[in-house]
Amino acid sequence: MEFLAQCNARKAKESNPACQLIVKRRTDDQPPQIKVTFVNGVEEVIDATSTSAQTIRQMILDKGQMLETEQMFREAGESWPVVIPEEELQKSYPGIKPRKVVEKKIEEKKK
Repeated sequence: MEFLAQCNARKAKESNPACQLIVKRRTDDQPPQIKVTFVNGVEEVIDATSTSAQTIRQMILDKGQMLETEQMFREAGESWPVVIPEEELQKSYPGIKPRKVVEKKIEEKKK
């Protein structure tokens, strides 16, 4: 019920107006489940007795972000999933040295 309440909240509806909720109340002795169907047609069934509403919400957001990333790659003509060659993974990367907060503040004051 908590998950349903979160989905029906104004903020959630505004952030994803295409989201549709269908509530089917069980009358048998089976534990409550939440079935999520994503835009690509994949369905996931989640045990609502052992998973918190926040965890379910985060799982859905993570999966949605993955689907958006996949779509972006496919639209760019790239294969999915992205395969990174082993030799690329073994290369060293010097990284980027983050600037200190003090340096950033000094630069902002100069502007």
